[in-house]
Amino acid sequence: MSFRKNSAQQMSIFDSTFGLTEREQKALDRSWAKIFSEDVFPQIDEERFSVLYSDKASRPNTPVNVIVGALIIKELFAISDDEVVDNLMLDPRYQMALHTSSFKEQPLSDKSLSRFRMRCYNYERLHGIDLYHDCVTGLAEASARMMGIDKRIRRMDSLMVEANIRKLSRMELIYTCIAKLVSYLHKTGKDDLIGHMAHYYDPDDFNRVIYHCSDVDVEERFGVLLSDADLLLERCSGSFEEITEYQLFVRCISEQTVVEDGKRRLRKKADGGMGSGILQNPSDPDATFREKSGRKHRGYAGNIEESVGKNGSVVTDYQFDTNNKSDSEFLKDHLDRIGHQNEKTVMITDGAYSSGENAEAAAANNIDLITTDLTGRDVDPIMGAFQFSEDGTKVTRCPAGNSPKTCWYNQKTGQILLSFNRDKCAGCPYQQNCRPKIFKKVSKLSVSLKMKKRAIVQSRMQTEEFKLYSRLRNGVETIPSLLKNQYGVNRMPVRGKIRCKFFFGCKVAALNFRKLFRFRQGSGNYALNPAVG
Repeated sequence: MSFRKNSAQQMSIFDSTFGLTEREQKALDRSWAKIFSEDVFPQIDEERFSVLYSDKASRPNTPVNVIVGALIIKELFAISDDEVVDNLMLDPRYQMALHTSSFKEQPLSDKSLSRFRMRCYNYERLHGIDLYHDCVTGLAEASARMMGIDKRIRRMDSLMVEANIRKLSRMELIYTCIAKLVSYLHKTGKDDLIGHMAHYYDPDDFNRVIYHCSDVDVEERFGVLLSDADLLLERCSGSFEEITEYQLFVRCISEQTVVEDGKRRLRKKADGGMGSGILQNPSDPDATFREKSGRKHRGYAGNIEESVGKNGSVVTDYQFDTNNKSDSEFLKDHLDRIGHQNEKTVMITDGAYSSGENAEAAAANNIDLITTDLTGRDVDPIMGAFQFSEDGTKVTRCPAGNSPKTCWYNQKTGQILLSFNRDKCAGCPYQQNCRPKIFKKVSKLSVSLKMKKRAIVQSRMQTEEFKLYSRLRNGVETIPSLLKNQYGVNRMPVRGKIRCKFFFGCKVAALNFRKLFRFRQGSGNYALNPAVG
């Protein structure tokens, strides 16, 4: 299938909207479709997706802008692929929104959307480039310009995204991985490798082994499973390394068990425990585990950057990864990717994003990073008054203006051990703040450049300007709530990081269109805040 841009967007004399009554035409013009048609559809860059198609002459593709627009509308109304296809044939609003009202035959078929998604998945797996992410952020940039949002003030928040998988016990997990491998061997005619394990591909066997045998000792049941696992490892080793079922089976066994004195047993805490990245369910190998705010999550995490202006806000960027990635890591990757900003930009986050490394990276990119809280222990404000050398390895003056007698810099910890003559600290007005250890001849204390920077940030957090920014950041917390409750990010019909990320991007695009629609309709309710000019 070759790529061709959608040039058939002019209205013809046979346009379906010409048959509408005056009343129907007014209703159509007041609907969401007109704004989508004028402000979103023309901004979809088809050329971005040309790499998904052949460069040889062949049957032309379904118009990419129609597909991308349909994917956004699908999430906007939480409907299925089939419903989108049907609505495009029967509803003039869909045809107006996607510029197909003059088409003799509507271009979408029952497989158009799923095949396009698969092309995007495969391209990202092969090249590591998420084409759809760039499309969504491009549309967000256009929406921000239409709404007069200059992106000088941004705020950030994250959310947990649950994977579409069952929570499995250790026994269920090991059993399921064995059963999937045995079923594969059976389907491919390798029954000679199965032997007495044929019961694993019986659909009723799971309930029999896991639930109906509850009177059998747990250790005995685990013993049978691990014995069968060893047998499969012996029989399949060297022949099935490229098979997904075998890879997941080996991963599960290596993560959940250890071999001791020639015998396999379950892994215990004493063996080093198990990390958050271990297999949660073979149905979604990418999902990871994380406990946050007392809740256990299995799946992924999304990170949202929202640009704010007097006319509202737009999600101008997003990230999606496994849920064992911290907020601080999300911000670090984001700063590395966006690079230096031409205009001074304010980035407002909560305390989970704070770190000295992120603050330095933000400053290098012309970004003022403001975190509404700090992780770790507070330091005394007096630490901000210590004067350091340019490289941060020496202290030149203490808050009282005294130079230290000696400085010893610990390269590993960044701490500087200072010593002063005893009389410099004994009786000093800042003694209760610095808390030096006073000996017969000298006094000693440890400081660091990190402590100084932290003290400065803590002092800034007491200013009125900071309090305004702090109140402004609270608005971004509505985005995770909307994505969960209105757009169903925890009920995505796919599994795997790449697939889930694609659907997450569709939902972000739908959310942004709703913001743009409210702005165009003049119905947005925006809290006035002096922090936004």
